[in-house]
Amino acid sequence: MEFNSSPGDLMELSPLFSDDSRVAEAASIAEKLRSFAEEDIGRQGIQDMGNANASRGLEVAVANLQDYCNELENRLLSRFDAASQRRELSTMSECAKILSQFNRGTSAMQHYVATRPMFIDVEVMNADVRLVLGDQGSQASPSNVARGLASLYKEITDTVRKEAATITAVFPSPNYVMSILVQRVLEQRVTAILDKLLVKPSLVNLPPMEEGGLLLYLRMLAVAYEKTQELARDLRTVGCGDLDIEGVTECLFTSHKEEYPEHEQASLRQLYQAKMEELRSESQQLSESSGTIGRSKGASVASSPQQISVTVVTEFVRWNEEALSRCTLFSSQPAALAANVRAVFTCLLDQVSQYITEGLERARDSLTEAAALRERFVLGTSVSRRVAAAAASAAEAAAAAGESSFRSFMVAVQRCGSSVAIVQQYFANSISRLLLPVDGAHAASCEEMATAMSSAEAAAYKGLQQCIETVMAEVERLLSAEQKPSDYKSPDDGIAPDHRPTNACTRVVAYLSRVLEAAFTALEGLNKQAFLTELGNRLHKGLLNHWQKFTFNPSGGLRLKRDITEYGEFVRSFNAPSVDEKFELLGIMANVFIVAPESLSTLFEGTPSIRKDAQRFIQLREDYKSAKLASRLSSLWASST
Repeated sequence: MEFNSSPGDLMELSPLFSDDSRVAEAASIAEKLRSFAEEDIGRQGIQDMGNANASRGLEVAVANLQDYCNELENRLLSRFDAASQRRELSTMSECAKILSQFNRGTSAMQHYVATRPMFIDVEVMNADVRLVLGDQGSQASPSNVARGLASLYKEITDTVRKEAATITAVFPSPNYVMSILVQRVLEQRVTAILDKLLVKPSLVNLPPMEEGGLLLYLRMLAVAYEKTQELARDLRTVGCGDLDIEGVTECLFTSHKEEYPEHEQASLRQLYQAKMEELRSESQQLSESSGTIGRSKGASVASSPQQISVTVVTEFVRWNEEALSRCTLFSSQPAALAANVRAVFTCLLDQVSQYITEGLERARDSLTEAAALRERFVLGTSVSRRVAAAAASAAEAAAAAGESSFRSFMVAVQRCGSSVAIVQQYFANSISRLLLPVDGAHAASCEEMATAMSSAEAAAYKGLQQCIETVMAEVERLLSAEQKPSDYKSPDDGIAPDHRPTNACTRVVAYLSRVLEAAFTALEGLNKQAFLTELGNRLHKGLLNHWQKFTFNPSGGLRLKRDITEYGEFVRSFNAPSVDEKFELLGIMANVFIVAPESLSTLFEGTPSIRKDAQRFIQLREDYKSAKLASRLSSLWASST
């Protein structure tokens, strides 16, 4: 009834409510009275429903008791603060115990946490920034930031550990206070430093590579995330009540993690573009210096095209490995991890595919240029000796360019193969196991890998065809320049026949041995087999056409047989049985120049398949007309059709 007398009148209270020495008892009874009065009003309200003349209840008491409790709570909080300043733990504990009567002591707990120096001292926040970012500010390196965060988080953990000792000694519910404290540490002090450290870059206007590009942001994000997770584990050990500290820590990075996959892919594209610009710049400088040297010597020096570098491809893989480590760090669920890993690996496939395809195309351009040089020096027959000599010299220069471009292309193919092998090894070792938890992800990535490399395979196939054209053009040039009519129609002057291969044959075999060394080194497996088989077939056809230009007597036939043996021995290194067979049949066919006319019909009894080519050969015999071989063998040709 004391509290129900008049609103706002707390002057005439009994000693129980005004004596400072009885404050604990007063707090307990005031809270009980307030609770009773509120319940009474509730009951009275139900009974008096619809009764306009209902008597006054305890409404004034409720209001006065609330004011009294508030005033008492504030008085106790002031006393608690004063004791806290003096580090009087017993007084703090006494106040906290009494304050627990009011709303379970929440105000006291929150007040205590809010008044910790680390939350109100601006200098503490400035010191945090200096410790993590150093004097360089935004230009700090990830390794320095990692050290700074480690120091800062150790200091925070030590501070929380000291506070934990005080909280345990002072508060009746220390776990609850610890949960408030740790949450405040993460959401205020840690968030403040993360906001300074992690400024999310725009995906439209990327930060320039000179300032670290997107990669710097991603590295900072990874360092901050890792170190903050370590802090959370340390604080969990110190104690944080029922707080879901892992969940709170994750929330600090939510906005960054939402866009992380896009930032990672954009960073890989940015790194690739920067690398391509760097390589183009190097190539241009090399080209300019080569041009200067050439001009100083009075000649133009053709700079070799920028070659595929396995080192560059290894760099692409290294970027991808680093991105993969961040995917693993930020993706806790296997499905999310698989999706991010696949996206990052697709970036690598695009980079390697584009890089090696462009490298092969550049190498093909050299083959095309060499072919254009050859075409330029094909002359008619009616030219002066001086013009012919100049053309021959230019043709040799074109041949040298062809051989150089052939070697360059083979190097490109070899490095292309090595690059693909590196990517396949990386996939097997690092990527595939992360894709397995998601149905179909592994198979889809394997398919993507095959598709990505198909453009490089197409460029390689076209280039290898050009390589065959280049080799055959030089073979034909050598045969045309070196083969003399007298090689196969030596005069019957009693001198012993020459059993050595002709000079043209020796030159061609020497050229093939020299130039194909690059192919033997560069090509492997089915690619090597297909290339050499095709080249062997073209060589066979080219020699057949070449020999159609000559007339043969018996000693010339022996010389031809010697050439065929030489060519056959060389092509055996191709390991192509179908080619070996063709050259063996050529050796049999060369006998048409050696045997007497009457024996010709018996030559093909065992090998009827070569009759058609033999018919063309027999017409090249010196005695074809004089021995009337056409009419003599007409019955043989008739039976073969």
